[in-house]
Amino acid sequence: MPLLPGAEPYRHDGGGTGVLLCHGFTGSPQSMRPWGQYLAEHGLTVSVPLLPGHGTRWQDMQVTGWQDWYAEVDRELRALRERCARVFVFGLSMGGALTLHLAARHGDAISGIVLVNPSVKADSAQLKAVGLVRHVVPSVKGIASDIAMGGTEELGYERTPLHAVHSMTKLWETVQAELPQVTQPLLLINSRTDHVVHPSNAELVADRVSSADLTRRVLERSYHVATLDHDAQEIFASSLAFVRRLAPEASPASGKDEVASGGA
Repeated sequence: MPLLPGAEPYRHDGGGTGVLLCHGFTGSPQSMRPWGQYLAEHGLTVSVPLLPGHGTRWQDMQVTGWQDWYAEVDRELRALRERCARVFVFGLSMGGALTLHLAARHGDAISGIVLVNPSVKADSAQLKAVGLVRHVVPSVKGIASDIAMGGTEELGYERTPLHAVHSMTKLWETVQAELPQVTQPLLLINSRTDHVVHPSNAELVADRVSSADLTRRVLERSYHVATLDHDAQEIFASSLAFVRRLAPEASPASGKDEVASGGA
């Protein structure tokens, strides 16, 4: 099945500090590409993989599960570790859950994590019942493009496959149990208004992780897909400052930002 235009993975070879960016459920690298390009323009090595079952048609997700999605980001993390002295992981929505699972599993191999509107728990009765409903109803309305800014759309499926949703709930259970094992420096960003993931998800993460270095930011002008919304530049700039604080070698020696060339 051909990829939807814009759903392609994005990679850029930059300096010795790398960032892995994990997109959300039913989404694609399109929601993370501007973030990845911003980091690349400031000299970082960047990888934005496409999760299995995403970027084509929603039916393709029905035969994938969270272990498949995690295997892809785990592989990309290992590849970045071979290329870079320090690696950070950033995640949006379910990509935040994958980021937390990576952090719990890989420990000090990850220098820090950034989460934007992370999804780690069921927020509705419908989600809690999905284990049964999925056998009767294969899909429901899609969740893409919860964006406050007019004229901007997220490339995501118009339908949400319920077998895949059920698998995501199992990822949530795994991540919730692992949160105390997350010790890396953490920049946790959430939108005050989010129609997809309730802000209580971010509160749960903040309460349960063991990160001694924890920074919180609340976005006032953006909805769920904040990486494509009014506050995107704030997210990009604060994440770059986070990386440079923890990895000073990622800062240009001249004091001026070097614009990276190339990328794919």
